[in-house]
Amino acid sequence: MVRINGQNEDAAGRTIDEYLRERDYSLKQVAVERNGEIVPRSRYADVQLCDGDIVEVVSFVGGG
Repeated sequence: MVRINGQNEDAAGRTIDEYLRERDYSLKQVAVERNGEIVPRSRYADVQLCDGDIVEVVSFVGGG
């Protein structure tokens, strides 16, 4: 299990890119932290989620 935004999810084995696309996140409007470190957007397709990972996905919202 992977803890994502405070919820346990069965996402182990997926890349960050796969997870975000499955959940319909806009890849250009999110930042991802994995185990306390920011993951560069260029690495989303390379970084695989593992059991025990703690992930935070933050969406940016424009406004004014």
